[in-house]
Amino acid sequence: MNGYLNGQFLPLAEAKVSVLDRGFVFGDGVYELVPVYSNKPFRLDEHLHRLQGSLAGIRLDDPHMLPGWRELVLRLIGMQDFADQSVYIQVTRGVAPRDHAFPKGVPPTVFMFAQPLVTSSPEQKAAGVCAVSAVDNRWLRCNIKAISLLANILLRQQAVDVDCAETVMLRDGFLTEGAASNIFVVKDGVLRAPPPSSLMLTGITYDVVLELAAAHGIPHEVRAISEAEVRNADELWMTSSTKEIMAIVKLDGAPVGAGMPGPLARKMDALYQTFKQQVMRA
Repeated sequence: MNGYLNGQFLPLAEAKVSVLDRGFVFGDGVYELVPVYSNKPFRLDEHLHRLQGSLAGIRLDDPHMLPGWRELVLRLIGMQDFADQSVYIQVTRGVAPRDHAFPKGVPPTVFMFAQPLVTSSPEQKAAGVCAVSAVDNRWLRCNIKAISLLANILLRQQAVDVDCAETVMLRDGFLTEGAASNIFVVKDGVLRAPPPSSLMLTGITYDVVLELAAAHGIPHEVRAISEAEVRNADELWMTSSTKEIMAIVKLDGAPVGAGMPGPLARKMDALYQTFKQQVMRA
């Protein structure tokens, strides 16, 4: 498996960074994930624009700009011996003596690697998953893809501890997202999604779901969703590049709707699979 580090493509096992890298010492950096289908990166420019937004959010100059990033990503994809990939990009503020203030004249550390993209099986989707809920106690800049993900890790572990797949997060009585996914609610045939804000990170799959709903006449709303609406939903979904559209059939031990994947989840997953074959792999 090959990776990229600071201007050099090399076997991933040979990639080394200093223990004084600010990503290691402070978590001072950002990342991006690009799904790749049949060796074709999906919405690469959108992912790179989001990376640039994260860099701007932490006041770190973009080391490559769009054409440079495109070239690096495409070269990395071509080096792998598997067609469906997840390309990870990380940029930190570089290597410097430990001090909270930004170092001056220090080049950023740029690291990339690709791993196989493994999505949920039809059997997993047919069964659905369970989730737990928790107070969203993360910082207030969740739209920045910061590498300091300790809060998300602790929240996700609450689900893992009880053999569930995800933690549904609530802040001030309203839905934000999952610890590693976006969350959708269905009630009376209407698909509902919380609006993009600094309190959540909208994924590319989130965008695709809303686009498919609009294209196929599925009633949908993007608005604030209360905790009561989450707990009284007919259907609850988690979405991400790896989970795709995954029905949550139990929340905090209580069944969601009928306790099985609902009709809109099945319909949306079918639409998503068609979109993946006709667009993502095109």
